[in-house]
Amino acid sequence: MSDYNSPSFPPPGSPPYTRGIHKDMYRGRLWTMRQYSGYATAAETNARYRRMLAEGQTGLSVAFDLPTQIGYDPDHPLARGEVGRVGVSIASLEDMRRLFDGIPLKDVSTSMTINATAAILLALYITTAKSQYSDANLSSSSLSSELRGTVQNDILKEYIARGTYIYPPAPSLRLAVDLMRFCALNVPQWNTISISGYHIREAGSTAAQELAFTLANGIAYCQAAIDAGLDVDSFAPRLSFFFNAHINLLEEVAKFRAARRMWCRIMQELFKAQDSRSWQLRFHTQTAGSSLTAQQPEVNVVRTTLEALAAVLGGTQSLHTNSLDEALGLPTEATARLALRTQQVIAYESGVVDEPDPLGGAPYIEQLTDRLEEEASKEIAAIDRLGGAVKAIEAGYQTEAIAKSAYRFQQEVESGRRVVVGVNRFILADEKPTEILRIPPTAEKEQFANVQKLRRQRENRLTQARLEDVKSAAAEANAPLMDPILAAVEADATVGEVADALRKVWGEHSKG
Repeated sequence: MSDYNSPSFPPPGSPPYTRGIHKDMYRGRLWTMRQYSGYATAAETNARYRRMLAEGQTGLSVAFDLPTQIGYDPDHPLARGEVGRVGVSIASLEDMRRLFDGIPLKDVSTSMTINATAAILLALYITTAKSQYSDANLSSSSLSSELRGTVQNDILKEYIARGTYIYPPAPSLRLAVDLMRFCALNVPQWNTISISGYHIREAGSTAAQELAFTLANGIAYCQAAIDAGLDVDSFAPRLSFFFNAHINLLEEVAKFRAARRMWCRIMQELFKAQDSRSWQLRFHTQTAGSSLTAQQPEVNVVRTTLEALAAVLGGTQSLHTNSLDEALGLPTEATARLALRTQQVIAYESGVVDEPDPLGGAPYIEQLTDRLEEEASKEIAAIDRLGGAVKAIEAGYQTEAIAKSAYRFQQEVESGRRVVVGVNRFILADEKPTEILRIPPTAEKEQFANVQKLRRQRENRLTQARLEDVKSAAAEANAPLMDPILAAVEADATVGEVADALRKVWGEHSKG
């Protein structure tokens, strides 16, 4: 166990950053309160964003619907019934402009949870920002240097745990790395990838597996970027991570501390990074959706509060708190406000922000931190023996390990060895139904009409020429991809059309 009072136990803000990446942590600046939101049309989501910003939210986090995530336009047959259901439908530049209407993009930090189509959505975002300031004597280069935010762009975890991939792993990794290259040169304050353990944990992994599989994916991205000719210190300072804050409060605090320490050593020892910013693991946290219950949903407020507290005690840089009704559907405006208020009470009333790493030095916390690092390191070593994260994914290693952990968890719940309040103990015989947010069927019809109208009114010859440029770039092994994608969306190509241009060259990934 680490000795809290020894020279080998550095204070917050010092490598290996076990106790936090900033000396004063929240005494200097609170985490970003970034509520994940998106539903129906861009206009409806924009109205929600404006209200939440007025309520004290300090950053935006965009949830996209499934067709947008897997590159289908709202009028595609496979999009039917899914448009605007689990996030906002974004098919075109006009949609992106409506989404951020009246929200100055150079003044707000935006996170976009998007992976397979991340390059396309970032291109739409950059183009939207340029159109906002086209009359403001602000050059494209100076505007791009001011844009702040994150695009998830973590395709590897899609093959492990989530499933919203499009292309085979190799070209998908190439696309992710090209986005990293483009932003390093053109959008220097943008976090080019948010390497995500959240969905790995939601699929049923343990805390140690979440830690190991996430960091192993991070190693794979770094190696791919270096293999593509990038210097590690040119992109590593803009890497970020996305972790789950689960229900075991102390284990989660220890997990976040172990993650920082492990990543610092990986960057120093494996990749020989020289810039201290490259050693710092910065992360966003979301409370655990999988811990929420449809039974007695008001109890979910307690669960989310404990999980948010774990994230803050563990030193998160950004936080989303789930709403009490998310086991039933998308949050209503009232439940989303209560979730935000949960963060605000922790920040302004609880006192836990007064001291960096307030649990550091407690014997149990230090033991847990060491134990999780040891267990995760063993898993990373196993992945290395298989040839790295991509080879392990192709072998099904991570997916099989998560499935076994999820099965053990469910057995514990069903046997009663693990108590879930309201599910297997303290059950109410007669519960009143909870009001949930209903997505009107008009949203899909509106988006269907919008995308067809766009195709009629745009200069289709130019659009098709730009899409051919995307195909040509995809067919050349080392050609930049972001530049032709940007040109295509500027010419009013849709998300589905750009995704299809890449599909025609790379094909689609099939698990079978």
